[in-house]
This record gives sequence, C-alpha cells and structure tokens, in this order.
Amino acid sequence: MKTTIFLLKTFCLLFGFTFCASLTYADGPRAKNKKTKATTEQTQKEITAYFTNYLSGKENAYTTGNPLKLSDIRNEQQLVWDAWVAANKNYTEEKLPALEKLSLGKAGKWNLPENLEPNAIMNFYWGSKGEAKPEKGYPLYLYTHGSGHKDAEWATGLQICQMFDDAPCAYFIPQIPNMGEYYRWWHKSKQYAWEKLLRQAFVSGNINPDKVYFFGISEGGYGSQRLASFYADYLAGAGPMAGGEPLKNAPAENCRNIAFSLLTGANDQGFYRNKLTQYVKTEFDRLQQKYPESFIHRIELIPGRQHAIDYRPTTPWLKQYTRNPYPKYVNWENFEMDGLYRKGFYNLYVKERSTDNNDSRTYYEMTIQNNEITLNVNEVNYKTVETDPYWGIQLKFEKSYKPAKKGKVVIYLCNELVDLSQKITVTVNGKKAFNGIVKPDLKHLVNSCATFFDPARLYPAAIEVDIEKLANL
Repeated sequence: MKTTIFLLKTFCLLFGFTFCASLTYADGPRAKNKKTKATTEQTQKEITAYFTNYLSGKENAYTTGNPLKLSDIRNEQQLVWDAWVAANKNYTEEKLPALEKLSLGKAGKWNLPENLEPNAIMNFYWGSKGEAKPEKGYPLYLYTHGSGHKDAEWATGLQICQMFDDAPCAYFIPQIPNMGEYYRWWHKSKQYAWEKLLRQAFVSGNINPDKVYFFGISEGGYGSQRLASFYADYLAGAGPMAGGEPLKNAPAENCRNIAFSLLTGANDQGFYRNKLTQYVKTEFDRLQQKYPESFIHRIELIPGRQHAIDYRPTTPWLKQYTRNPYPKYVNWENFEMDGLYRKGFYNLYVKERSTDNNDSRTYYEMTIQNNEITLNVNEVNYKTVETDPYWGIQLKFEKSYKPAKKGKVVIYLCNELVDLSQKITVTVNGKKAFNGIVKPDLKHLVNSCATFFDPARLYPAAIEVDIEKLANL
C-alpha cells in the first residue's frame, strides 16, 4: 500500500496536479449529485406524505427544519409544488371531470360533507370556451345563479354563460344543492366547494391562478359580493350583478387589490338593492381616494332598470385584469362567514385570533416599503346607524378601531415582497417586532403551500409576531 501511494505521488509530481485534480472533480460532483438526488427524492416523498395527511384532515404544521440557500429557493418551490400535486392526485375524493367544451353541457357532481350540510349534492357544469388554451392556462369564472327554482336557474346559467364575450376561459357553473329560506351561496358547505374548486383547478395545470373571477346574478350577486371580500386574495376580479350587500357582510377594504364591478338597476328597490349599491359605491370611492390606484372598481346604478339588467358587460370588463399575488399593501378585515374565518390572506397567516367571539373582528393593514414592514392590527366594532323599518335589515354602519392586545400572526415573505438577502424590519402597532436577516427554510414553503394551495404563494421565509408580548413591552 505504501509503495502504491509513493508511486501515485511521484506520478503527480512528474505530470503536475492537473490529472490528480481531474480525478478529484470527476468523482466529487458525481457523488455529490447522486446524494443530492437521493436526498431530494426522499424529501419529496416525506413532503408528499405530509400533504396526504393534511388533505385527510390532519392539519398539524410541518416542523422539519431544512435551511435553504437563496439560490435554491426556485428549485425547492418546484419540489414542494410537485409534491402537493402528487398528493392531490393520489388523494381519494371526487375530482373535477376532464375539461371539455362548455357547449357540450357535461355535468359533474360533488357530495358535500355531511357535517357541513346534510344531504347536499352540488351538481355543476365544468367546461371551456374558445379554441386554444392560453399558454399560462385558462382564466376561470365561477358563476353563482339566482334564487329561483334551482333547476331552471342552473339551466339558465349554462345558457347565458356561453354568450358572454370572455373566451378563451373555463367555467364552473354550480347548482345550489338545496333550497329554502335564508339558504345562501356563502354558507360553510359552499365554502368547502369553492376551496376544493380552487385547489383542484390549480393542480390540474389547466387554469391560470392569476386569472380567477367570481360573479353572479341576484342571489348569486349577493353571494359573489360576499365571496369577493372573503376570498379576494385568490381573485383577479369579481362582478356581482343585481345585488347589493350591506358593507358589514362584505367589507370593501378586502378588495383593495382586485378589480370589482357591481351593476344594479337604479330602480331596483327590492331589499334596498339600489340604496345598498350606492353605499358600496360611496365606500369604494372613499377608499380609492385614500389609496390611489389601489381600488379599481366600476359600480353603477343602471338608469331605468329594475331587477333585470343587461348581464353581458361584466365578464368582458373583468377579463382585462390579472391578479397581483404579491401586493405590498394589504387591507384585511377578517370577518366570519357562517361561523368560519379565513386562516390567512395574501401573505398573512393567523396562528391565533385576536378576538374570541364573532361580534368583533380583526383588521390587518400591512405596508411593505423596501425591507421595512409595517403591520397594524386592530379590533373592529360595528355600530348600526341605519336600519330598514320593515325587514329589519341593517343598512349602514360606523366602524371603530382599537389596537389588538393579543393574537399571533405569521408574515410570510418571498423575494417578490422583500430582499431576503438583506435585513428586514417589522413594526407592529408602533413597536419594533423584528430586525435582522430572515433565514429561508423548507418548512415555510410546505406550510404556506398547505395553507393557501396556491402555486404563486409558496413562501420560503416567515416572521411570527406575538401581539400580546409586544403589547406588554
């Protein structure tokens, strides 16, 4: 052995170090790549298994730490998304059918969970318009119908949605599962359906996640207005028609980063639709003035019209707008809808709510300038200042705010929002909450993917804020 080593050293001295260096670099990278590939495959299997459990209702956070280099983030985001797609495809559930032409009128159905609504089957049409799928995927329209008999309303929806000038696109046209007094599109069983739709549509590869639109007519107008405020972070735009919700049911602040259209007949006095639409317009105009270029809206009372209006202008107006999934200015009133709250909104995730009941809400206002993040967290209380004397409908409100004293919120971050290579400062309710370099980690990619199921929102970094600790400083 000693003789062999001596001869090898002599050979290197005679011929220089180039050949020996070649041996080193020829074997090293191959061995390293093999190890990296094996590690990647194992990691992806572990993440896929976690996602499978998550989809099954086991919602514990992914805690396995795995620090990331900034240069590796893109590859790791793809790895996590691929694992999410695999878990969804292997998960046993009723799937979206193959995307065929909407004109074929092919229907699917989903059985909604019994614990959310007994005996609830959602029939739906799922199809595309136009000849060719756009390179980034089809824009997706969710249409919610009115409160007539559900068979007639569903058939009408298929008919009118085909005539709108919005191709190429995909349509999800649901039939409301049941009927009855105060039975609505925003109830928790339907929330389950909308989130399932978005999740399955995104993993299908057929849909552009930055071109999603909710719209509807009459009862579907009320529904789509509430859903627009609740799910604004998924939307490029929303277009309720012949509706008009009280603003407490659909806070306008949440629509800061989407395009919002509301068209109602000027003479549509039923349930004060024209008056409430005017209140919505006044509020959006106020917010647009306060935050220039942030509240794109078209809210109109159509002269001479009652409940029936021309429905054709809405989707052609909406289709020109594309979602910005990384807004640096976020306003979010986290309101309850049929007993449920959103877990997160854009890049904010609520780990612990700041309020304990449904009578008050939490309002988050985030601003990012360079690498300085300002987050104000307030409790919101409503005072009714106008009530309909006949129906008892609360029409108009005044809001008051006070700083939250508790709660935990996670601020997810990516390079589209901040420069992760530099120090980041976070100020919450006027107090310094963080100042330093944020370390990217695989667990943040996994947890944000599970939370938002959105290919654009896989965040590599996160800062957790404990509001109670800050309030006591």
